[in-house]
Amino acid sequence: MKIKNMLLLAALLLTLPFTVLAADYVIGEGDMLDIAVWGVKELSFPARVRPDGKITVPGLGDVAASGQTPAALQASMTVKLKQLVKNPIVTVAVTGISNSKVYIFGGGVRSGVFELLQRSTLLQLLCTIGEVKTADLKKAYLLRNGKKIKEDFQGLFIGGDTAGDVQLESGDSLFIPLLLDKSVYVLGAVNQPRAIEYREGMTVMEAILESGGFTKFASQNDTQIRRKEGDKEISLPVKAKEIIQSGNMTQNVKLKPGDYVIVKESIF
Repeated sequence: MKIKNMLLLAALLLTLPFTVLAADYVIGEGDMLDIAVWGVKELSFPARVRPDGKITVPGLGDVAASGQTPAALQASMTVKLKQLVKNPIVTVAVTGISNSKVYIFGGGVRSGVFELLQRSTLLQLLCTIGEVKTADLKKAYLLRNGKKIKEDFQGLFIGGDTAGDVQLESGDSLFIPLLLDKSVYVLGAVNQPRAIEYREGMTVMEAILESGGFTKFASQNDTQIRRKEGDKEISLPVKAKEIIQSGNMTQNVKLKPGDYVIVKESIF
């Protein structure tokens, strides 16, 4: 008899439409469920989870569904239906998901809602949102239940540090702010003082060369990078002549958005 029941259950599952049966999926408001009680036509029906998190089951009334996995809801309904059916065989399948969403906001990329229809990571989501040139990935963070669980997406998305990838969960929020200053400014004794659009990995010599190189009056070893760090402004000295003459690449500092490269003139 036990084997027969198992075969009947398997046959029933094969007749169901496409379903989500992942053991760890958590049912939420708006999800579409397919409830089936083997051999009882009146207790086999589709149901959408209401905003109050419940579904209505004939003969039982309102049953809480939201917040449970399909397996947990199936187990609880099996117990409750024993009032109506002897040894009920119950299946619960999720046939439509509207609960699993990740929210993107902040202005650095287009705000929107990402439908979490399958297991997805932060990196996979970032790959779907398009251009990030205007996004400040270093100040971005992933918010879950009111807490930041991942900050600074630069290493992950630009640097390829996939060890820092995070599995997304329903209700997660991504804050990706706008990169307020996305230029590097080269001033002083260069041939074409200008603002250059920042790109990842840009160095001080690249910025100087894109500004026409040093003038004949430039004091190449008297170059400075002016940078804002929070509320403070710092100055980084650069001996550019050592880069050119001796190949001392430690002086070829990587720039950040908003940096000012100032090349002073020689007094001689």
